Amino acid sequence: MATLAVRRLLIDLETPFARHWHGGDAFRSALFNALSMSFPVGEQFFIDSVRKGFQDLPAEKQEQFKAEVQGFIGQEATHRRIHSLFNGHLEKQGLVNEWAPRAQARMKLMEGIDARHWLAITAANEHFTAIFAEWQLRHHDLLDGCEPRLKTMWLWHSAEESEHKSTAFDLYHALGGDYEWRIKWFRRATLIFLTNLLRQTVCNLRHDGMLWKWSTWKSAASYLLGRRGLIRENFKSWCAYFRRDFHPSQQESDLSRRWLADNMREYSLVGT
Repeated sequence: MATLAVRRLLIDLETPFARHWHGGDAFRSALFNALSMSFPVGEQFFIDSVRKGFQDLPAEKQEQFKAEVQGFIGQEATHRRIHSLFNGHLEKQGLVNEWAPRAQARMKLMEGIDARHWLAITAANEHFTAIFAEWQLRHHDLLDGCEPRLKTMWLWHSAEESEHKSTAFDLYHALGGDYEWRIKWFRRATLIFLTNLLRQTVCNLRHDGMLWKWSTWKSAASYLLGRRGLIRENFKSWCAYFRRDFHPSQQESDLSRRWLADNMREYSLVGT
């Protein structure tokens, strides 16, 4: 089982930041803001999923997962807190988080449902965040125009997402989760996630008065579909989840470990 350290990020999130904080780019700022708006609610769901799954394990398997589950919950709780602070600045800028209430309503529908369904949804979303994290760490220069503290925040989050990407997946299979339901929830989660990400990004751009600017659409095309584009580079990694023998560890690299080792001054370890 993986050893997951819980880290406290040592950056200032009290000081406001510019509306177009992502290098002055309206589209990139709106897209990242949309992602951040989903994190506090989404990460609480992931925590609840892993906690429920762990509780349903037989005692002998609980011992195998205990340390990893504690680390996962600690990391996700820290992400939730950091992005809540970040989102507070977005609210002050006049942006409206429409994604979170929809996600909360959907979560209520899950009450009383087998924990394996919760874990299948979590594993699907963790796959999205893991491939996005690897892509960000690989192309960290795309964040060079950001304020240093915000670049650090996003790369720290990426490093930890890559680090704990197998936890929900392994719990799902430890509880006897099968391939069919894993793929059914992956398809549904993909549709729901992409639809909500698009809706919230458009909402952010509309509030910002940048939705119909040529520069916005040009930036979107380049960032998503360009030579190093987010969609263009990650489509094969997304498809890999459909393989029967897929495991998140098959897409590992040393980028997360390297960033965490090179940036130890940016965080402290909780409990040390």
